[in-house]
Order: sequence, then C-alpha cells, then structure tokens
Amino acid sequence: MTRPGLLPAARIRSAEILFWVCALGALIFLPQYAALWTEIATLALFALSLDLILGYGGIVSLGHAAFFGFGAYAAGIFAIHVSPDPLTGLVVATLGAALLGALTSVIVLRGTDLTRLMVTLAVASILFELANRFSSLTGGADGLQGVFMDPLLGRFEFDLAGVVGSWYAFALLFILFLIARRLVHSPFGVGLKAIRDNRLRATAIGIPVNRRLAAVYTLAAAYAGVAGALLTQTTGFASLDVLSFQRSADVLLALVLGGTGYLYGGLIGAVIFKIMHDVLSALTPQYWQFWMGFALVVIVMVGRERMYDAVTRTVRRLITARGGRP
Repeated sequence: MTRPGLLPAARIRSAEILFWVCALGALIFLPQYAALWTEIATLALFALSLDLILGYGGIVSLGHAAFFGFGAYAAGIFAIHVSPDPLTGLVVATLGAALLGALTSVIVLRGTDLTRLMVTLAVASILFELANRFSSLTGGADGLQGVFMDPLLGRFEFDLAGVVGSWYAFALLFILFLIARRLVHSPFGVGLKAIRDNRLRATAIGIPVNRRLAAVYTLAAAYAGVAGALLTQTTGFASLDVLSFQRSADVLLALVLGGTGYLYGGLIGAVIFKIMHDVLSALTPQYWQFWMGFALVVIVMVGRERMYDAVTRTVRRLITARGGRP
C-alpha cells in the first residue's frame, strides 16, 4: 500500500518530462555539440552523486573527486590491461569506487562538519599523490594514455565526433537518476532528510543514522565512479586532474548554482556551469573564473528563489503585454 504522504512528492511532474524531452531533443537535433552534451551529462551525474550526500545526507565534502578519479583510472587501467569492453569496465569502476566509499565512510562519519571537510580532502589528496607516484600504472603527470574502447554493445563504435559517447552518457545519467529519484522518495530517503535536518532527533526516534549515512555515502561514491569512468571511456584519456581539488570545487560550484536537495539541482547546475564555462572562456579566456564567481556571489546574495520569482514575473508580464496588443 502506498503511503499517502509520499505519493505527491514521488509523482512525476510535467516539468520533469519537459526537462528530459529537451535533453533528448538536444542530442537528436544538435549532434554537432555531442562532445559538450557528453561533458554536461558527465558533470550532471557527478553533481547528482554529490547531492545525494550533501543535499540529502548533510555530509559536506571537499574531496568528492576521489571517487570520480578512482572510477576514471579504474576504467582506463581495466581497458588497457584486462578488457576494452566499456560496460564491463564501467561495472569494475563502479564497484571499485563503491568499495572505496564504503571503506572511507567509517572515517568520514566521525567528528564534525569541519572534520569531514578535512578528511574528504585528505582522501582525495592521498589518491592524487598515489596516482602521481605509480606513474608506471597511471601515467603520472603525463596521464593515462592509449585507452581504446570496443564498440558499445558490440555495435556502436565511439566516434571522434562523440555522438555515441553522448548517447551513452545520457542513457546512464537517465537510468541512474531514476534510481536516485526512487531512493530519495522512499522511506530510506525520508530518513536521510530527517538525519540532515536534526540528527539527534532522528537517533531518538530509532533511525539507524550511521548505517544510512554510510549507505548513501557508498552509493554516492559509486555514482561518482560511473561519472569518472564515463570521462575516461568517452575521451580515451585520464590525468591527475580527475583527482584534483579543482575537480571537487567545480562540481560543488555546479551544485550550488543549481541548488541542493532536489536532484535536479545538480543537473541544472551542470548545464549552467558548462554553458557559462564555454561562453565565458571564449569571450575572456583569462578571466572566465571571475565571472563565474561573480554569478555565484549574486545567487547567494540575492537568493535563488527571488531570482526565479523575478524572472517568472517578467516573463508573465511580457506574455500578457504581447497578448494584449491589437
């Protein structure tokens, strides 16, 4: 029997359908931007993984790139030394990142938010140095090169234009989003929100706080591992950049731009971040980060809700004024 309190939140809205239809339309009608769509889908999946722990679990992380980079290197090394099958490599990268998440969750869940920030940053830094140290396996500062993938499902070869890669990334993003959506609207997800809002009260009513946080942290690590594997498989390359602090900062910025705690925030933020990055870096290659930071400051100072209301009112006035013309 469906719980009445969970039904309205879990119901699919028309805006959600429109979002995915627009994404599908971009793939079909704008294939010349396939490489950009792949980057957006990869960042969106990465941001989705961060939203699971930050927006729903209340776990702040400055080193989420640890799982992204682990998945990227795992997929690349597996393709070079074991099998170039993309789906098998994806599974290996996902399981490896999930295992890393499960192991580090024991450390991350201890202490305060400041402790978690430093621990997550330390984990990413350790992996960065290990990847740099074992250059015979990872390529070190030169990066992991020579990653060639077999055709997807034995039929679709990864082309230079990136069309197959964009459909591959979009399909994975859509499937994993549906799983995450179902999860956050389940009793497990409601328990996570209770833990995020008031951990002591959640403990008092019998919610197993540590187990649920460890579970969502492991799941988020797996999602980040998929995103990292996608990057390596679609570009044929992995470098130390996938484990850098800049990678963690970028995904956090994308999530802040879109909003936390409702899944679509990571997706919308990824679209805004990548488009702004492409446009601003083309206009001002040296100062694009300044304008990105300026946009973030405006959002924080003005408020996302007030900006949305102002845009909505403006659009309605324009529509009304145009409709009233003879």
